[in-house]
Amino acid sequence: MREKRDLLTIGHTAMDYIIQVNEFPVPNSASTIKNMRTFHGGAAANVAVVASSLGLKSSLVSAVGGDFEGSDYQKHLQNVDIDMRDMIVVEDDKTPTAFVLTDNNHDQIFYFYWGAATRFKKSEIPHNAIKNTRSVHLATGDPSFNLNCGKFARKEGKIISFDPGQDLHMYSPNDLWKVLEVSDILFGNHHEVKRILKTLDMSVDELREFGPSIVVETRGRNGSVIYSDETNKVNALERDPVDPTGAGDSYRAGFLKSYLEGKPLLYCGKFASAVSSFIVEAEGCQTNVPNIKMVHERMNEIDY
Repeated sequence: MREKRDLLTIGHTAMDYIIQVNEFPVPNSASTIKNMRTFHGGAAANVAVVASSLGLKSSLVSAVGGDFEGSDYQKHLQNVDIDMRDMIVVEDDKTPTAFVLTDNNHDQIFYFYWGAATRFKKSEIPHNAIKNTRSVHLATGDPSFNLNCGKFARKEGKIISFDPGQDLHMYSPNDLWKVLEVSDILFGNHHEVKRILKTLDMSVDELREFGPSIVVETRGRNGSVIYSDETNKVNALERDPVDPTGAGDSYRAGFLKSYLEGKPLLYCGKFASAVSSFIVEAEGCQTNVPNIKMVHERMNEIDY
């Protein structure tokens, strides 16, 4: 019999190439790469790993290639106690790969090779994984697969959070509406939330009336804003970022950890901000993952 899980994340597990440049090149020009390293990544896997480190029992559903089986990445996820029995393995394709370019202003450009993740669209809903968890987080991934999983999770009475991330452009207005309709929490950075509201031609309050009752908008160095029955503003922790990649995913994991414990939304935002402050201190999304004791100590140190 399966052990009951706290959080199921659905979406990408990927290899990340983190590339540092002074500035982004314009078309038909070149730019020198200052540094390039390979890390474990993918939004769904990032959330699952950080959530597990914070004490949540996590499971993960991603579409990966034949190269994933037996890899260091698979062993790493096993070592942090992430249930992967419902992973979609496509033997004749490659695990998704992300190329993340960051310039001196900490602005980023993403290139993403879907590889095995193109099979999401034809994959069966992971019924057992959804039934066996308390909450479901829909991360970057195929819109139709996310929608089908969200609908089933809603029927099963699960808590559902949604973060389309850089795949937002893949959602038609109708699909976006349908996913939001079954979601309890929407996560997005300020660019993504603005685009969602523009696409649906509505305000945050109107969005909350038909869909997610909580909208969490992250603003990088400017902190975050949590829209619910009241608006909570959370300052970012003052840190010198080495690499901002993965900060948003770790914020979501921290927020969900506190939310599932029944903490007030303002506390959820502060805890999440403290979690993400560790991630930006090192290159890679899963390199400097804190445990819950470390997060509490940092919050206490600065009277946050």
